[in-house]
Amino acid sequence: MPHQDNRFSAVRALIFDLDGTLIDSKLDLALSINATLEKMGRAPLPHEKIFGMVGSGASVLVQRALGLKDVTHEEVETGLAYFLSYYRSHMLDNTVAYPGVREGLALLEHHPMAVLTNKPVNFSRAILDGLGLSRYFKVVYGGNSFEQKKPHPIGVETLLRELGAQPKEAMIVGDSEIDIQTARNSGIWSCGVTYGLGTESLKQFPPDLLLDSLTELPPYLGSRTS
Repeated sequence: MPHQDNRFSAVRALIFDLDGTLIDSKLDLALSINATLEKMGRAPLPHEKIFGMVGSGASVLVQRALGLKDVTHEEVETGLAYFLSYYRSHMLDNTVAYPGVREGLALLEHHPMAVLTNKPVNFSRAILDGLGLSRYFKVVYGGNSFEQKKPHPIGVETLLRELGAQPKEAMIVGDSEIDIQTARNSGIWSCGVTYGLGTESLKQFPPDLLLDSLTELPPYLGSRTS
């Protein structure tokens, strides 16, 4: 039976964020950042501080870790190259799907689903492959798939065309204000999850729907299939 909140009954296409929404990748990201800082002769950062830097793509993550004010473009480029090389070899050391993700995706698989993340696309696809989640998604786009990253609407607009959905038939599921802003910029629905990296930011940028687990989402959606 549909949930009593039937605002989302027309939703047929689902667009998921990756880090903090589908996968708990924060430890591998933090370890890779600190390996980069060590390589560059910098002091390591507390993991919790690094967790708060995630969400705007690899280049911004490295720049934030090195220090926004006193870092040169050349240092960022050097750090980014090392970070990507290190992370490529270690991105599945500790990364797992969040509880409820596999079960939730299985319940939702009659909907056309995609991933839109600011993480580099090749890393994103490799992690989804490694965790056995790729089969649920018709397409995966990353932070280097378009000229602009989230919250710019270009990724969602492309996915709406590819999934054959109108804005009010689509919902983005994410853990941070970046995803909520992306939804607003694109005219689609937003669903926030409480377990991810950006929970605090959702207080300032409340989504249309807030859930503790992906398994809670299916009753809110209509019965239309892909």
